[in-house]
Amino acid sequence: MGGIPSEWIVPDWPAPQVVRAFVTTRHGGVSEGAWGAGAQGGMNLGLGTGDDAARVARNRELLQTFVPAPPRWLSLQHGSQVVQAESVGPSPASADASTAVAHHVVCGVTVADCLPILLADRSGSVVAAAHAGWRGLAGGIVQATVLAMRRRAAGPIGEILAFLGPGIGPGAFEVGAEVLAAMRGSLPHAENAFCPIANGKFRADLPELARQALIQVGVTSVYGGRWCTVSDPGRFYSYRRDRVTGRHAAVIWLEPRLGFDTRTPRSPQ
Repeated sequence: MGGIPSEWIVPDWPAPQVVRAFVTTRHGGVSEGAWGAGAQGGMNLGLGTGDDAARVARNRELLQTFVPAPPRWLSLQHGSQVVQAESVGPSPASADASTAVAHHVVCGVTVADCLPILLADRSGSVVAAAHAGWRGLAGGIVQATVLAMRRRAAGPIGEILAFLGPGIGPGAFEVGAEVLAAMRGSLPHAENAFCPIANGKFRADLPELARQALIQVGVTSVYGGRWCTVSDPGRFYSYRRDRVTGRHAAVIWLEPRLGFDTRTPRSPQ
């Protein structure tokens, strides 16, 4: 995808041309201090992070130059609620994932260690964005999102592709036994994603847990999952590392099959 900042992430996956998606990093905006990007402005897209509200609003305006319409934002609950993005208005919906079948309806989630998951079917008829922290994964957000996509499709949609964006990596995600116990309740092979360390703690592999959840609902074409937010402070925000920090956004939408190319940025509204 041309035009977007080079530091941002465009999924490298075999999605159809009508599917457009990207994940922002901390570069490309106007935030400063803990929400900045060194000598550059930071692209903090999260409200309620302690950043100046006017700067966050400006960052959201800048983001909108790369998408066909304002993203349908969610008020994240760390649960398993999925909504139809078309029904989300100016106020964020209380949910952790959204689906869209209409053109130019932008699904979006904000993250800073939790795993953003973007999904699309190979026919280009439905897309989704999900916010998957460990609580959401244990609660079934991934499975609920895929099932919602299949319900929304006008007919059989065939294979669904998944892209795992930047999140806390397995070398940095130290958890207690309660997290393993919660995962065992929904993922029979959860233990394969946990490595015991000292004092009854574990290191957990969030992308691996997401892959297990995707396999449960027949999604085996999974891409990405190699970026660790904690270990790359120059590029990513991380709540676990910094506490006071910003949020990235993961967005996805459908273009009309014969529509215009939104890859050229538009002027802010």
